[in-house]
This record gives sequence, structure tokens and C-alpha cells, in this order.
Amino acid sequence: MQTRVLIIDEHDAVRQALEDRLRSAGDVEVVGCTGSWQEGVHLATEEAPDVVLLETKRSDGQGMAALRRLRAECPSTCIVVLTSYLEPQERKEAFRAGAVRYLLKNIGSAHLLEEIRAVARPRSPI
Repeated sequence: MQTRVLIIDEHDAVRQALEDRLRSAGDVEVVGCTGSWQEGVHLATEEAPDVVLLETKRSDGQGMAALRRLRAECPSTCIVVLTSYLEPQERKEAFRAGAVRYLLKNIGSAHLLEEIRAVARPRSPI
């Protein structure tokens, strides 16, 4: 079963690298890639991805607003914050706003794929 992923990051090179990394996995389908968080919310409502990879550190300062909007408009989508550096206060705020993971961008491809799979298909309780 394919895990459908949407990437929202304002840096073109980062989006392209993430997309390339994810497309190499046979069980991940990248359903969209955008730098605009508004377009990302629109794509998420249209495409209903399993997972959104969201960079919250944006030049427009709207990363957390994007997270809250995604959570409100796409309640069944898992939102993973993928960021360049750890900020403990932002991490707390991201989890309060509905993120399921807060990961650093230097994560290895295999680990990133594990995290995506884990949030997209949580294990059912025994």
C-alpha cells in the first residue's frame, strides 16, 4: 500500500532533494511539492495525503499558522515537522498544534522513511 506524502518547504533545493529521497522508496508516492504554505493547504485538502512534511521555519513567519491550518482542514493527515535545527519551544508548540513528529532535516533517508511509515500506519493495539 502506498503512503501518500505532500512536501511543503519554501526552499526549492530542499523540496527537490526530499522528493528525490522519497521517490526512491517503492511504497511512497509524493502527491505534491510546494514552497507556498497556502498552496500546501489547498493541495492537502485536494489530495488527502497520509503525511505532510512541513518546514515551520519560514521567511514569512507563518510556519506554525500553516501547521494549525493543516490540522484544522485535514484532521486525518499526519503532519511531520521537518526542520533545519531544533528549537525546544517551537517543538512544544508544534506538538500542541497537532504535529505528530518534529524531525531534523539531516535525518537519513532510511530513518525518514521509517518515521513516515510509522505515522502513516500506526500499529493497532493488541
